[in-house]
Amino acid sequence: MMRGGNRQARRMFDRMGIDMKDVPDVQEVLIRTNKKEIIIAKPQVAEMVSKENTVFTVTADSYEERELEVPIFSEEDVQLVCDQAGVDAERAKEALAESDGELARAIMLLKGG
Repeated sequence: MMRGGNRQARRMFDRMGIDMKDVPDVQEVLIRTNKKEIIIAKPQVAEMVSKENTVFTVTADSYEERELEVPIFSEEDVQLVCDQAGVDAERAKEALAESDGELARAIMLLKGG
């Protein structure tokens, strides 16, 4: 991460239209996927803003990974929700997870009722 001393790199970013600045006082960065969480405590974070997008860089000495419990529903339950609500299996599984596995509630969530 650039901390004021790398003048040449900052000038290069300026010429490319990229504004780079540190994000102060970051306590934690959490990256969550559908199977795990990555927890980064007390990282250094820089934000690079261009015309098209924003990029965050995260630098840290260590991080922690946690595996998440992925709910498993029977194929029969998933198929029943799919058939009743007229959705694909992925949406049916999401509704089942949101409704704690309750079939009727999952179907109602998907039908909007």
